[in-house]
Amino acid sequence: MSRALALPVTAAFVVLSATPAVADSTIPTTPIPQPAGTGQAPISAPIGPQPLGHAVGDAAAALGVLRLLPNAVTTNTILPGYGENLPKQSALEAGMGLSSAQANSEAYLSYEKSIAQSSPLGLAVEGNSPQAPGSLVQTAPPDNKNGLSGGITAPQNPLLNVGLLNGQVHARWSDTLGPCVGTISDASTSVANLSLLNVIPSLPNLPLDSLTNLPALASGFDATKGLQSLGGLLSGGGQTSADGTNSLLSLNNTLSSRSVMQLVDIPGSDKKAVQSVSTLQAADIELLKGTPLELTLKVASQPTLKVTSTGDKATSKVEYSAPVITIERQGQVLYTLDAAHPTKDIPIGLPLDGLTKLFGPVENLPVVGGLVATADKGLQQVNNTTGNVLDLGVLRLSIGELNQNSQQLTNPFDGYQLGASARLLDLQVLPTSGLKSMLPAGTADSLPSSLAQLSLGEQIGRAYAPTGGVVCGTANPVTPVGNAAPGVPQKLAYTAGAYSAVPLFWTGTGMLLLGVILVAGMPNRRRRPAAVKPSPFPREK
Repeated sequence: MSRALALPVTAAFVVLSATPAVADSTIPTTPIPQPAGTGQAPISAPIGPQPLGHAVGDAAAALGVLRLLPNAVTTNTILPGYGENLPKQSALEAGMGLSSAQANSEAYLSYEKSIAQSSPLGLAVEGNSPQAPGSLVQTAPPDNKNGLSGGITAPQNPLLNVGLLNGQVHARWSDTLGPCVGTISDASTSVANLSLLNVIPSLPNLPLDSLTNLPALASGFDATKGLQSLGGLLSGGGQTSADGTNSLLSLNNTLSSRSVMQLVDIPGSDKKAVQSVSTLQAADIELLKGTPLELTLKVASQPTLKVTSTGDKATSKVEYSAPVITIERQGQVLYTLDAAHPTKDIPIGLPLDGLTKLFGPVENLPVVGGLVATADKGLQQVNNTTGNVLDLGVLRLSIGELNQNSQQLTNPFDGYQLGASARLLDLQVLPTSGLKSMLPAGTADSLPSSLAQLSLGEQIGRAYAPTGGVVCGTANPVTPVGNAAPGVPQKLAYTAGAYSAVPLFWTGTGMLLLGVILVAGMPNRRRRPAAVKPSPFPREK
């Protein structure tokens, strides 16, 4: 039971966090039991040779994470009132293609020292996340010569459509050298195709013609379309299509992630550094596929997050190669997202009657990024949106978002911990002030700053090494010679006669056995019959 409960809690903490974890705490593990009394002996003590190396760290990646109403739910805690001081969580989180690699030499339970996990799906409702079926998990020790691999097809659901998911895990640990096995934990996950979000469920399901203060829409636009489908831009409910048609985001090529925990050499030293590596491989990403306003995102540079801790602040480092994403339409590059330009807002608006005078009747689609689909002239660029387009929302694309944190720690050992988090692509659906002004009274006040958030390629990494680096070696337990171990009495107190029960039992048994032998060994002497005296009385005839 302890193994069944401790392992999912430990692994799920890494891959289902509400926001990417950074180095603000050590790796979670099962708490070490403490004696009930001050004079009680320790719960357990190591037996046999023990490794000298100390290494703590984790690496994790999620191919896709959907968050509805992010930062909208207060975190639940067992301490009254403490949840108000913690960051708020999402109302719903759905993760896909989760992989994590963890190493913790300080773990109390042996199988928590190295954990590799690949999970096809993860779900958290207001921060509560069960372990998903179909997950691959391998732990060490004992050491595993070979890893595990497997695949699963995700079940249908209205928010995302996931193709075949494949995972591989390999966890290693040495009984004598501990983490000094090269690659300690390795996990990878890949997905064949993916489509996300054909409806915004966090928006009220109201038709556009029911909004208050709505100006006259352009001719040809259907005002009966609802807000949840962004005015007909999305398919609006039901199972998200496998090819991504009329969904907010889709990917028809393989997307893969890999998380690795390992020890690497420190230049000029015989000690090792703790390193966590998270890598992503992605191809083309489609936005609003199947509509005239379809956009293609091409990932020109693959992101890699590498966190290395040598135990010293001066030589520990975070290395991140930020992705380069070009946003294209029909082969023409519209925007480029890179380290210099990490964010781009693409407004979504309703076409007003003024557009009809400029371009004629429009198709039943909103205006996206200043582009309008007309019935006669095809796609047209709206140079002046004032008075011609009413803002409905904003698609905010952002990359990178590298966050890092570090701290000097003394518990469980003196060392330096470093952590970082990053994302390949963030897509947020943001309401605008214009949308809030048109919603019924009381509805607009309940809208958060972000209605939905899609994250592709979410990466985290943490590394914690002792000062000077990890020592690879074995320590033999020292047995006291001559002097007794401290705290152990030389002679126990005589408190009852029960102490003599066993000696008395064996003494009696031995004497009984000796008596049997003596009797059996004595020579057998025949007894003479006694002389018969004549009777003084005559016999009767």
